[in-house]
Amino acid sequence: MPREKNCRARVSTVRLDRTACPLPFSHTDNKGKAKMVSVGAKPDMHRLAIAKGTIFLAKQTIKLIKKDQMKKGDVLAVARIAGIQAAKKTFDLIPLCHPLLLNNIEVSLKIQSNKIDIEAKVECTGKTGVEMEALTAVSVAALTIYDMCKAVDKKMKIGDIALCQKSKTPV
Repeated sequence: MPREKNCRARVSTVRLDRTACPLPFSHTDNKGKAKMVSVGAKPDMHRLAIAKGTIFLAKQTIKLIKKDQMKKGDVLAVARIAGIQAAKKTFDLIPLCHPLLLNNIEVSLKIQSNKIDIEAKVECTGKTGVEMEALTAVSVAALTIYDMCKAVDKKMKIGDIALCQKSKTPV
């Protein structure tokens, strides 16, 4: 699957030998056990994250979605709401994520001939980033489309989910 130019996956290698690693892991204690990172001393910043993903579908499935003929209802509307809800619940799904007061969540879906492109933009004013919320929104929107279309399309494929942008600016 081709990846968009402005949306590259970042791959990093982590050595498990903690003595050889110059930067300590922020989510582990000195014994290597998982822990939540303290963000209390960090200043509030405006945080923004944009994630994208794609679900590939049969052309006939795309036609049914466009004509609003899927038995479970309006696929795009339900996927959009599911993505928004997922962003709000990320801290319940990802064990070490902080609960955040999100200022804005936008989930957009663009139908192509054989796929639906999904983009989530999440913003908050807070002490930690919103990239997990944006990635969760895209993932759950794609899973919702999959769920709503699985009766008619057995070859759907979800992919290319990636963080495309993240930023923080002083408030």
